[in-house]
Amino acid sequence: MNRREAFAATVAHREPDRVLVDYGKHIGSFHRLAYGRLRGYAPELGLPAEPTILDRMAQNVVLPEALCQRLGLDFRWIVPRWVDVRDVEIDGESGYVDMWRTPHKWTDVGSYFAIAAHPLGREDLTEADLAAFDWPNPDQPALFAGLAEQARRWHETTDYVVGADGIKVGILQTASQLRGYDKLFTDFALNPDLAHALLSRISAVINEMYRRYMAAAGRYVQVVVITDDQGTQKSLMVSPRMFRAFIKPYLKSLIETIKGAADVKVLMHCDGAIVPILPDLIEIGVDIINPVQTVVVGLEDTFALKERFGDRITFHGGLDVQQVVPNATPESLRGEVARRLYDLGRGGGYILAPCHNISFDVPPANVLALFDAAHELGRYPLRLSE
Repeated sequence: MNRREAFAATVAHREPDRVLVDYGKHIGSFHRLAYGRLRGYAPELGLPAEPTILDRMAQNVVLPEALCQRLGLDFRWIVPRWVDVRDVEIDGESGYVDMWRTPHKWTDVGSYFAIAAHPLGREDLTEADLAAFDWPNPDQPALFAGLAEQARRWHETTDYVVGADGIKVGILQTASQLRGYDKLFTDFALNPDLAHALLSRISAVINEMYRRYMAAAGRYVQVVVITDDQGTQKSLMVSPRMFRAFIKPYLKSLIETIKGAADVKVLMHCDGAIVPILPDLIEIGVDIINPVQTVVVGLEDTFALKERFGDRITFHGGLDVQQVVPNATPESLRGEVARRLYDLGRGGGYILAPCHNISFDVPPANVLALFDAAHELGRYPLRLSE
């Protein structure tokens, strides 16, 4: 069974011959410092000293092909370009302003860029202010330059599952970036018309960007990523009722836009304790859910999660990089991998991956042990113990 056949079986909730393994996207790669540690640990791979930065904000990297091969990755991802970005200095630190006119400032704590201000964060914001805002132009060919050619090469010359990584936008995440969580959520409660006006404008821009993305490369890819975090470690960010009123309709519209333009599956990255809205995400067409954070409320018991939702959605991730992977031994990681494979992979419907970016607190030996165990133990029939 080749990789694309295994992917088709997986998302159809049938057992392929093995559990597929993924990594190397915007939200799922190595922080540049973690990459440097791994490069020093495994010099035989000949990894470049200066990798290409994948996500400017998170400071993770594009995985060199030699590393993709060493990790045994079954996916290859085209990644939209960073466009309409302006470098600036903020409070004496390096920074940039992104396409949504949002300033980001360098932070040494974590070595990444963080949002420094909210361009629509005024207390007295009006719909006239929204009309006057300098919204991103979705007609930017540079955003997708070269992606169709790369996707076509992978599609025609390999059996890799070819994916279209996300555009680094989301309905809630972009609205909170522009408005600020506090003011946005206050608008949900006290000024719903303004909230919908903001979300509608964001949705129109994002939908058009994805429509152009699919026009460029959709014929060559099997899966498309969207991102929109809805949860904290302990709960949803807003109630299920507010999610259904303010976020769900726009997510549904985005998924319809993508699937209306290309024959693809939709993988949604959605952090946090999101179990209460998983039925909603399934209803609107999410095929694959990432990251399955096993250290947040409601996702600890992956066996029960699979029993409840496993016939309706494919799980992606499941290997926690907050607490488990950084603090495990290579030997104990083997048991963690076996547990998640068995819990989530029974009957198909599971793609194994670290659940988020691997930071510099993860020992390189653990990285290699994780992926080695995934390949050794991820053959069907799955067994919890040897």
